[in-house]
Amino acid sequence: MKRHAFAVLSVLVAGVVFGCSGEEAPPELAARPVVITAVKTADLAERISATGALQAKDRAEIAAEVPGQVTSIVVEEGAAVPAGGIVLEIDPQKRELELADARAHLAETRAGLTEQERAFQRWKSLHDQNIAADSRMDEVETALALARSRNAAAEAKVGVAERALRDASVRAPFGGFVARRQVSRGEFVQVGQSLFELVALDPIEVEFHVAERDSARVAPGQGVDLTVEPYPGESFRGAVTVISPIIDPKTRTLRVEAQVANPDGRLRPGLFARVDLGVATRKGILLVPEETVLQRADGEVVFRTQEGNRVQRVGVTTGAHSDGMVEIVSGLGPDDVVVVRGQAGLVDGAVVSPRNPDGTVVRTEVSAARGPGSKDVE
Repeated sequence: MKRHAFAVLSVLVAGVVFGCSGEEAPPELAARPVVITAVKTADLAERISATGALQAKDRAEIAAEVPGQVTSIVVEEGAAVPAGGIVLEIDPQKRELELADARAHLAETRAGLTEQERAFQRWKSLHDQNIAADSRMDEVETALALARSRNAAAEAKVGVAERALRDASVRAPFGGFVARRQVSRGEFVQVGQSLFELVALDPIEVEFHVAERDSARVAPGQGVDLTVEPYPGESFRGAVTVISPIIDPKTRTLRVEAQVANPDGRLRPGLFARVDLGVATRKGILLVPEETVLQRADGEVVFRTQEGNRVQRVGVTTGAHSDGMVEIVSGLGPDDVVVVRGQAGLVDGAVVSPRNPDGTVVRTEVSAARGPGSKDVE
């Protein structure tokens, strides 16, 4: 009974003492305990990687330039053909006959032109001697002009026939593979009709996109390594050849192309590829532990500590992740201290009891604390 009375008396005395002194109870007794950490400033080493698709360096739909019947298929689908090699023929025998006829007609017009030139010289001599009339001389000159015109037209027809004969043998404009053939032997084709698709596979190209923040780290000639699903564990070496001059405003990415040697044709257009452009080091990056950042309906947020052991809700933009740390692109500064654990359920302006990662109470004023030391992250 005496012990109970003594305990009650002790509580009353303590209340009187605190009440008379004007002091409040330590905030730790009512505040939520949270673990805090300082925002780290470090050099971040990260790999620049991307995904893309393989595509043929040269790809073309070859169309007919002369009408006629397909009389010969020289190269089948999937087969290789050198530059200038014949793939199929469109009735070259008919074109040979047309060329022979055109040449015969040219020989005839040349003979007529020669005869008119001789006649012109005879009448000119007579005209110079005042024997031939001017009107007759005009007729001879007109006949000579017509003979020359007929000869020029015949020469043009020979040229057209020669071109038609060459076009009757459809050739590959570049070395590659016949990816698809749209016509068969015996089929009649018209001018402009698609005959076959030709692709060049060596070298092959890969098109990919890099993030806006890495766009300044890509340069022509830069080496790349790519991997594809059909050859796990194997890497193919290439080099950057094309860099788009603009950033895509929708995706905020930069389009890049690289060429990769493909002498054996194992890499095929359409394959999904993972591209590695090597390691890039960015200096002075702000980093916080990943658990510091909360996902909310309005975006990513953190709780930053302020004077009086209160917290402020701050929206942030994050970047790269590395070894449990996340880059803070915007929203925080290098001198900020943030809540890393215990922030679930916190609201803006709440009073907290800051703790170190080992659970001990932080006794110094939060606004002046830098928290645990930081080291560069590789």
